[in-house]
Amino acid sequence: MRMLDEIQGRHFQPAYDTGCYMCPGNTRAVGIRNPEYLTTLVFDNDYPALLPDTPAGSFDQKGLLVARGESGVCRVLCFSPRHDLTLARMSAAEIRLVVDLWIAQYQELGSRPSIRYVQIFENRGAMMGASNPHPHCQIWASASVPNEPSKEQHTQLEHYTSHGSCLLCDYLELERAHGERVIFENQHFSALVPFWAVWPFETIVLPRAHLGAMSDLNAEQSDALSDILKGMTMRYDRLFEISFPYSMGFHQPPTDGQAHPEWHLHAHFYPPLLRSATVRKFMVGYEMLGTPQRDITAESAAARLREMKNTP
Repeated sequence: MRMLDEIQGRHFQPAYDTGCYMCPGNTRAVGIRNPEYLTTLVFDNDYPALLPDTPAGSFDQKGLLVARGESGVCRVLCFSPRHDLTLARMSAAEIRLVVDLWIAQYQELGSRPSIRYVQIFENRGAMMGASNPHPHCQIWASASVPNEPSKEQHTQLEHYTSHGSCLLCDYLELERAHGERVIFENQHFSALVPFWAVWPFETIVLPRAHLGAMSDLNAEQSDALSDILKGMTMRYDRLFEISFPYSMGFHQPPTDGQAHPEWHLHAHFYPPLLRSATVRKFMVGYEMLGTPQRDITAESAAARLREMKNTP
């Protein structure tokens, strides 16, 4: 399997990089030295986009110019001490350690009175803006619910109120009945190309039972999530025989102290590649000014990803 770095004219990554600020024992830009960690590591981002002591000031000019201060916490979570791994190259047991730390971070940050949302996300590869190839994700915990989860909150609550059932549970039931957009499943999770997909190989990962947040996962379900993430990222790598770039993130309930029975835990994968390792999808012209158009259908994308199961 070729790496994206190799295709771009660079060599494979070493297992340890003396210049990497995430590798064990190395000193970061702010002078803090990483411990000699053996599994995972989480630390406060040295250059955070959100600060806990941001003033709560705001202004509103005739409802047209509106801004407010946003406080929060930004953290970095290293998946592994090895510089050369990705989720696709880690074992399910190693990914399970990451899942456990995601759960712990969601609970710890979400328990703070000043935090109303915890966003876990990974930018994989230079094409998606990752400045460091060391396997890691980010966790941004904010005082308000960001735009995309807020829109999902509105839609899920509207469906729950009008139908008395979970929107994504109902949606997954339809997808599993049709089957053509489902890529693969295990006992507890399904991975599929959503009906509304915009990116060529966009996918969504859903628990098959109704689960609101990561903190609701039991041990068996956490293992299943680790398995589905490994299977999904391996299929991506096999598609064009590269280390596939993507942005991935989990959406789960706000941490506002309220009950959210309408919420269903899920992960979005947004990969930019279209027909090969070097041809990417761009949103331009009518897609920016009108509405997005599909370069390939959701059904054909799912079929391509299903085929990757037995590819060497």
